[in-house]
Amino acid sequence: MQSAIATSPETMSPIISEPDAELAAGGDRHAFERLYRANVNHVYAVCVRMCGDRTRAEELTQDAFVRAWDRLPQFRGESAFSTWLHRLTVNVVLEAQRTDRRNRARTDNEDALDAEPPITKREHLAEQMDLAVAIAALPPGARAVFALHDIEGYKHEEIAEMLDITSGGSKAQLHRARRLLREALS
Repeated sequence: MQSAIATSPETMSPIISEPDAELAAGGDRHAFERLYRANVNHVYAVCVRMCGDRTRAEELTQDAFVRAWDRLPQFRGESAFSTWLHRLTVNVVLEAQRTDRRNRARTDNEDALDAEPPITKREHLAEQMDLAVAIAALPPGARAVFALHDIEGYKHEEIAEMLDITSGGSKAQLHRARRLLREALS
């Protein structure tokens, strides 16, 4: 998968692929392979931004395409295929995060979601943290809201619905994420 995920400027935006979506919905594996190749970099980028872990993002990218294959017959063409796939990818990541939280809650009674990893000054100075590393270090809730709002452009009401939180909770998480990013990058 590494070779398929290598990013270059010309592969960052998905290709218009509605004819292939129709063919793939009918079971054409070659059309689906073209859809995969045209959109894999975008899907992977969304997964990385939302989960902050490149290895996990690779898994989620594959999960998103498996789900896309399963649900492609439901694609009605009311929006662009890339828009449909983007939304499906966001849902796959959010579902995985909910599952991960439930699994952690079963094995660990502590509130691991809001536990921030300790960062010493020496580590902070030793690593010249760029924005991607700083985002990845955010607590999961703050990272998800930051990615959905500031990177993907969703409104607080939409985020609240996706994450099953209040609009005010979304705003609070965004404020927290921005504060933590300012601290990490200063």
